[in-house]
Amino acid sequence: MVWKPNVTVAAVLERDGRYLLVEEETEYGICYNQPAGHLECGESLLDAVVRETLEETAYTLNPQYLVGIYHHRNEARDVTYLRFAFAGEIIAHDPGRSLDAGILAAHWLSLDEIRARQAQHRSPLVLRCIEDWLAGRRYPLELLSHSTCAG
Repeated sequence: MVWKPNVTVAAVLERDGRYLLVEEETEYGICYNQPAGHLECGESLLDAVVRETLEETAYTLNPQYLVGIYHHRNEARDVTYLRFAFAGEIIAHDPGRSLDAGILAAHWLSLDEIRARQAQHRSPLVLRCIEDWLAGRRYPLELLSHSTCAG
């Protein structure tokens, strides 16, 4: 059997010193996370982060930067994640749009509010991605390449 990590995307979105997080119901209770989710078969990383952001927050993202690539191992669940975190601008909001199942709300939170909820973060990557954004980590999207082949 070949081992493969779970590839995920996340959006680090900042507006007026506040960051967009989703409050979600999980098997571990209520958690906070960036708009994030799994890469789907055939989907580009950029398409995935735009889709996940829209589905979980009703905001339309225009990705402009890669914030970082993160390798996270959850020993308790025997799962490894490879997370691609992006940042960009919000170009639209549809407040009437239904959010994904399990998403309770989308919140714009200050860094202090996020740190105060650290015990409820979905993973340590939530704060790490924000801290990397604050440290000025912004890489060009040209680093990414998406291709397919017929056979």
